[in-house]
Amino acid sequence: MSQSDNAGDSANPMHIDQHISRRYNTELEEIRSRVLSMGGLVERQLEDAITAIVTGDTALAEQVIANDFEVNAMEVALDEECTGILARRQPAASDLRLVLSIIKTITDLERMGDESQRIGRMAKKLAERERPGDAYNEIRHLGNHVRQMLHDALDAFARTDIELAVQVLREDRKVDREYEAIMRQVITYMMEEPRTIPRGLELMWSARAIERIGDRACNICEYVIYFVKGRDVRHTEFDADALLSE
Repeated sequence: MSQSDNAGDSANPMHIDQHISRRYNTELEEIRSRVLSMGGLVERQLEDAITAIVTGDTALAEQVIANDFEVNAMEVALDEECTGILARRQPAASDLRLVLSIIKTITDLERMGDESQRIGRMAKKLAERERPGDAYNEIRHLGNHVRQMLHDALDAFARTDIELAVQVLREDRKVDREYEAIMRQVITYMMEEPRTIPRGLELMWSARAIERIGDRACNICEYVIYFVKGRDVRHTEFDADALLSE
């Protein structure tokens, strides 16, 4: 390997192993950047969907619904590129973990886009109904919390920061409690005021979609841990402090 190749690899923010082919490094780095672009689009979709609910902006809700095709197209293109790398390069060790993590990450991002589209559809329906005095403050708070989780998950992916990844995983418990509180509140209100049942159901579907986005942000953090540590922590209880000290 030439000295110039080594110099290029040492600046790699994903700590990708050195390769004989500089083109290989470039391919991996380009894919990583495109994943982050896809993540940024999904983050904007979620933010716009929440804003559409809170403000009753039907035009913004329509935009969220229409823009979902962009997320889908990015997922398909990235998946094809990753499949091509697996076929051409036959990566091993950390490179294989990176490609597999990217494939799983883009799948979760695409599903987050679907959930954002669902929130946009609920926003359109809610805009046609009588608005409560709190202007859906609970949904706004839950949405902002989950959006920050997604932002931090993407940041953890970009910097291969497992400390930040673990921090996001811990936030999920708070989101779950917040979601459960909203569900109890909405159910109680529907029982007291049956005429509000249609609106209540739409709020419950919106809150559920937001909570699911939080779960998928956690999935991305688990993929970061898998890439860095080579450990699959999905569906397991693990000692975060021990993991970070390894």
